Amino acid sequence: MVSGLLASWFDVSSTVVWTSYAVAYLFGGWYGFKESIESLQQPAVEIDLLMLIAALGALIIGAPFEGAMLLFLFSLSGVLERYAIGRSRTAIKSLIEMRPESARVLREGQEVSVPIGDVETGDVFVVRPGDRLPLDGVVVDGESSVDQSTLTGESVPVSKEQGDEVFGGTINEVGTLEVRVTRLADESAISRLIHMVEEAQSKRAPTQQLIDRYEQPYVLGVFGMTLLAVLIPHTLLNHPFDPTFYRAMTLMVAASPCAVIISTPAAVLSAIAAGGRQGVLFKGGEHIETAGDVDAVAFDKTGTLTEGNTRLTDATVSEDAAIDGEQMTDDRLLAITAAVQSRSEHHLAQATVEAAREKSLDVPKADGFSAVVGKGVRATVDGRQVHVGNPRYFETVIGTRPIDGHEDGVRAVRSLEESGKTSVLVVEETDDRRRVLGWLAFTDTIRDNAAETIERLRQSGIETIVMLTGDNERVAQHIAEEVGIDEVYAELLPEEKVAHIESLQTAHDAVAMVGDGVNDAPALATADISVGMGGAGTDVALETADIVLMSDDLEKLPYALSLSRATRRTLYVNFSIAFGAIVIMVAAILTAGIPLPIAVIGHEGSTVLVSLIGLRLLGFES
Repeated sequence: MVSGLLASWFDVSSTVVWTSYAVAYLFGGWYGFKESIESLQQPAVEIDLLMLIAALGALIIGAPFEGAMLLFLFSLSGVLERYAIGRSRTAIKSLIEMRPESARVLREGQEVSVPIGDVETGDVFVVRPGDRLPLDGVVVDGESSVDQSTLTGESVPVSKEQGDEVFGGTINEVGTLEVRVTRLADESAISRLIHMVEEAQSKRAPTQQLIDRYEQPYVLGVFGMTLLAVLIPHTLLNHPFDPTFYRAMTLMVAASPCAVIISTPAAVLSAIAAGGRQGVLFKGGEHIETAGDVDAVAFDKTGTLTEGNTRLTDATVSEDAAIDGEQMTDDRLLAITAAVQSRSEHHLAQATVEAAREKSLDVPKADGFSAVVGKGVRATVDGRQVHVGNPRYFETVIGTRPIDGHEDGVRAVRSLEESGKTSVLVVEETDDRRRVLGWLAFTDTIRDNAAETIERLRQSGIETIVMLTGDNERVAQHIAEEVGIDEVYAELLPEEKVAHIESLQTAHDAVAMVGDGVNDAPALATADISVGMGGAGTDVALETADIVLMSDDLEKLPYALSLSRATRRTLYVNFSIAFGAIVIMVAAILTAGIPLPIAVIGHEGSTVLVSLIGLRLLGFES
């Protein structure tokens, strides 16, 4: 291109001039030519064809330098666009490099290096200080601290000892660990993270979908406008063909929507990559845009605002409670209750079973288990039906036959609830009577950063923050007062949580529901944005939520919403630049007749600029 211009300036042989331009056209337009042929076969019309026609038009009217310059800058902007998008993809795909290719597996007491693809579930591998863990597993021997920042975004290493779960791709810091494999290479947390992010990058944001829908009509409109810009002045107004055609080609270049088309993926993919680095997984570009509109947040309680490590604090036998003529003991009450709850996945049931296990109690077998969601469970133990549930369970589920000791039991449960504990009654049912055997109480630990997170959400502009929980009113209010939530809706069944989400949606632009992904699936599905507490990639959270907080860190929620708002602002800026450049250049061409090189620089410059602005989100910090 430059050599052709210089050759023409210094009156060198025309063969040299045209050979130089031919080389510039060939190299500058080859990939655009291939893209145009492929799109026409679909059939479709893309930006590349506009650029090729404009360059050939410049050549036809004797302006080869302008055409070569257009192709060169168009190719250069394409390279920079691919670089911008590639940076965001590489930021996530580099996770693959964090997974070692082999593991030191114990075989017959010896350490053997085995490719991770050949390691099976149940194998035990050894990881030394400074090594990356090759696979997910549970520590069977040793103590250490593990840097999980590459996976969860946690800045502080996490202590690990026997029984703790560890994740492939994380870094062992100080001690040697022996780990039993729980997931194969393709099922590990880091593999699933990579897969989920790749899926997210393939899901187009609503703005991108809108642009894709109107790209074809717009390009065809530019062709039509260009044709009219030639025919009307030349045919109807008798303007000379060459300057008329030159101005039409300039108009075509200026009106081409390259910057508009690249503005969305450059920003959205960069945001997905930035979130991944911080342990926040967006499962699609559409969720980034929607989260930017969130002005109301609903929290589940257990496992979200609290740690979820519910523990039993009280197991109290009712007065005169006896079985087979023997006075009931607290341990006997716990064993019977553990038998009933052993098949339940509820966090209270798990706490009961764990407490019985810690005391090494003899837990009898239970048959005929059934559950009423949000209220209680029942099963047959030693020939007697035993019910375990909250007061509502006994008021609405098991009928009107009186329960001996019911009033005393409810009074005890209410007293425990006033102190911030969740409590249940245990009732025995036989053919001739029902009676309260006792009651159990549980407590949970509020997350250290829950109150700070709520405050940051308010400061960021969230108008309404509510708690939706199936727990009793007193416990819920106690937790809400501790963390600073004003509105509490307690003792809710799953369908009642959905109703509250729908009510919030009528009053707000977008509602986010934050839960652990287990008991809140209907409410999560109803909310505009569902946020799962990921626990470094728990299956349920990864499958059900739109946004996953990989480290179970509530402080990442304000970051996720801030990143979404920053992405939306970036899209507004990019669209303003892209459409503004088109309007200004088209107006200047029609009024002042700016030359093709200026239109080329304006067109390609705006394309590169929006790419770089979108790329800035890679370094976003709240």
